[in-house]
Amino acid sequence: MRPKDNKKWIENVINHREMPVPYNFMFSPVSLKIAEQKYGSPISDAISLPIRMTSPKSIKPLYADPEIFGETAVDEYGVVWSTSTIDRGAPIRPVLKEPTLSGYRFPEPGMPYRFEDIGQWCEKQKSHYRIIWVGDLWERATFMRGMENLLIDVIQNPDFVLDLLRGITDYILGTMEILFERFEFEAVALSDDYGTQKAMLISPELWRKFIKGFVSEIYGYGRKNGKKIFQHSCGNIVPIIPDLIDIGLDILHPIQPEAMDIHYLKKEFGMDLCFCGGIRTQDLLVDGTPAEVREEVKRLKETMGKDGGYILEPGITIQADVPPENLFAMIDEAMNL
Repeated sequence: MRPKDNKKWIENVINHREMPVPYNFMFSPVSLKIAEQKYGSPISDAISLPIRMTSPKSIKPLYADPEIFGETAVDEYGVVWSTSTIDRGAPIRPVLKEPTLSGYRFPEPGMPYRFEDIGQWCEKQKSHYRIIWVGDLWERATFMRGMENLLIDVIQNPDFVLDLLRGITDYILGTMEILFERFEFEAVALSDDYGTQKAMLISPELWRKFIKGFVSEIYGYGRKNGKKIFQHSCGNIVPIIPDLIDIGLDILHPIQPEAMDIHYLKKEFGMDLCFCGGIRTQDLLVDGTPAEVREEVKRLKETMGKDGGYILEPGITIQADVPPENLFAMIDEAMNL
């Protein structure tokens, strides 16, 4: 039976109380249109998502429509992105062509347009568990400098990398300060990919040297203000999960099963973390049958949901390649509490 209070439902799950397994879905533009044609709009209300998410506005939204922005869009940091009708596009022109911040000015976190809708959103969603995305750190640095260049900089220009991450962290902390002063909500989310399909993008030792301290600042500021901490990182990040626990992480997302053994994660870290994700997106949702999708959802609820600490979700935002019948099977079975 579905709990009546969505907020307490998620709080109980985070605190490892065995409950019906809650679910959450993030949709790309194509999958959102398909879902809303079946279930109604807005999709979060139509399928009764217990978790609601938002973020401060950006001059380049996550999904920038080419009909509105043209072939490219520029974000607050000055990075040029391709635009797309099916996904978020890609960073195609870094803003830092050399390993220096000389002449570069970070954006101002307090620009009014960023927060103009958040108060209304927080009030409207107050009966749900509200999570606000506050930014990205290492990932943002790769956009600004280019992935290959930044990986070289870690070895050849370490002071530059630390200065760059410091500037991005200060922008995130400034954003959080405004959010905490003005609005009521339950958790903050950091989006920061550290893994590839098989291993981390940089060694665990370098992650600890360059990134961990800044992430700890962000977590600590959130916890100081009574917020739970939600971390998104794609890929295999097993070596640093103990570090994330040590600095205060509450919810790890999206635990891609193609990259990590999620049942090992549950066994090893299940009493310290709440996991969110775990449905296979690279094969099952794309090539499986609706019956197979339903069976996997049932299995995850039974195994990952044991003793609480699990929120059902795909291992990545639902993409355009997921057949409608599999999308519906996943949602319907998730809602079958």
